[in-house]
Amino acid sequence: MMRTATRAEIAQMLDWAAAEGWNPGLDDAAAFADADPGGFFVAEQDGQPVAAISVVNHSDSFAFLGLYLCQPTYRGRGIGYALWQHALAHAGTRTVGLDGVAAQQENYARSGFVRTGATTRFEGPCAAPDVTGIRPVTPADLDALATLDRAANGFDRPRFLNAWLTDADTRKTVVQVTGDRLTGFATARLCRQGCKLGPVIAGDRDAALSLAQAAAGALDARAMIIDVPDTQPALQDALRAQGFAATFETARMYKGPAPTAGPGLFAVATLELG
Repeated sequence: MMRTATRAEIAQMLDWAAAEGWNPGLDDAAAFADADPGGFFVAEQDGQPVAAISVVNHSDSFAFLGLYLCQPTYRGRGIGYALWQHALAHAGTRTVGLDGVAAQQENYARSGFVRTGATTRFEGPCAAPDVTGIRPVTPADLDALATLDRAANGFDRPRFLNAWLTDADTRKTVVQVTGDRLTGFATARLCRQGCKLGPVIAGDRDAALSLAQAAAGALDARAMIIDVPDTQPALQDALRAQGFAATFETARMYKGPAPTAGPGLFAVATLELG
């Protein structure tokens, strides 16, 4: 049987993801569920969830697929693919994005997904940031940050951002102010291991580095993990120069017309929700 997951099962999905080495955030489940409560699915066998997937509808025109998981003893039976088809129906006519690992890209292509770029994960030490013009986020900032996020990513995701950018013990967002305008922001979150940064949206590489380091510093992190799109080679080079190592790569793929991303996206928010 395939059905919509409960909030408790969304947390279980993230436990499965942790077991696969995906290292989710400590408080991802609540923010993910707020983005689209009906966008998480499980397949049951003998009354127990054995496979999972998310297809989160961010807007009327865009959805994002992630958390595609099947328990090892149930693989190879077609359960995961049946759930994949069931979940994709939730997106309707929306464009659907995903970040796929190399081993699965051919399978995604057979379902109509087209590769448009790549994202590389970097892990390394936090440096003391230049915090000039950088401060913690406030609720009054959210509309302006949504505008920056839309310009950088090419799609709207208001429910996700309202949850993701709200201050929490394990997740902090900082913003950059230039004159009387917000010109960038970065979110850091504590994960099962370490601290992940994303999104990072900025006017240039140096601003992106300062925002990322300031957000990580708000959580007293000594090291950070950041997923940088291949459209930002200057940031990738700067991270390598600071001692960061590239540890993982995914391909950004879309089924349907790809959104038009702007130049300001320096790190994706999550590989699960885009």
